[in-house]
Amino acid sequence: MTPAFRNVAIVGKSDAASLPHILDEISAVLRSNGVKIIMDPRTASVAHAQPDSVVEMASLPAKADLAIVVGGDGTLIASARLMAENGVPLVGVNLGRLGFLTDIPADNAAPAVESVLNGDFVPEQRLVLAGSVRRGQQVMMSAFAMNDIVVSRGAVGSMIEFAVTVDAEFIYTLRADGLIVATPTGSTAYALSAGGPILHPALSAMALVPISPHTLSNRPVAIRSTSRVEITLVRGVDARANFDVQAHFHLEPGDVVCVAASPKPAILLHPKGYRYFSMLRQKLRWTERTA
Repeated sequence: MTPAFRNVAIVGKSDAASLPHILDEISAVLRSNGVKIIMDPRTASVAHAQPDSVVEMASLPAKADLAIVVGGDGTLIASARLMAENGVPLVGVNLGRLGFLTDIPADNAAPAVESVLNGDFVPEQRLVLAGSVRRGQQVMMSAFAMNDIVVSRGAVGSMIEFAVTVDAEFIYTLRADGLIVATPTGSTAYALSAGGPILHPALSAMALVPISPHTLSNRPVAIRSTSRVEITLVRGVDARANFDVQAHFHLEPGDVVCVAASPKPAILLHPKGYRYFSMLRQKLRWTERTA
């Protein structure tokens, strides 16, 4: 067993009937390796095998050496934003639909966790965005995002108008439904649906992807991850900023959404043999020529 993994957090979130069974399987592997098991209250409430301790989600990063997330990509992203601040690596067991990040199948959870404990894994760092909303000189809110930070119109509003700068250089003023600032992780999420490029996770980059721009010449742009992006709302009713669709803020004209890379990336541990393009072929159902 890797000495660093002595305290392991298990986070489970899924409507799948198999969740308690998977939690028990993982717990059994951890116990057989002498690992202390920590769960958040929600996970502990559905697990048959009770953990060594139960702590609130916000306190898990300070207690754990490793986090095992059982659920979908949304659950892993929410956990990764917490764990990244403490440098806690994550393993994802898929009980969701696509599973771009939760790449261990549920029926292989136990042997995969055993392999991770034995140090048999592929580590990967993923860019995390640090975003904030500024109104005048006041910071109204701040949040992290692993997928994307989006400025968009409201549910019943028309197009919004906003100005974009990158590293204090004016790029354009745009009328559109919004703008997505996506990490390589988020490039296969909302940004992909909006016509953005797929960015390999090894790239130190992020993508600016307009959502239904009024001027069709406004195309997605990839920029370096060290850049600072500022999006100023010029006009728009019920406009909002959202961070991984898990934190929101209603914007007023003049508000500035600031986006930069967080100094601390998320760390994912993949099963041995993990290949990014192989995963894309499977999840996006790309055709594959057979011999």
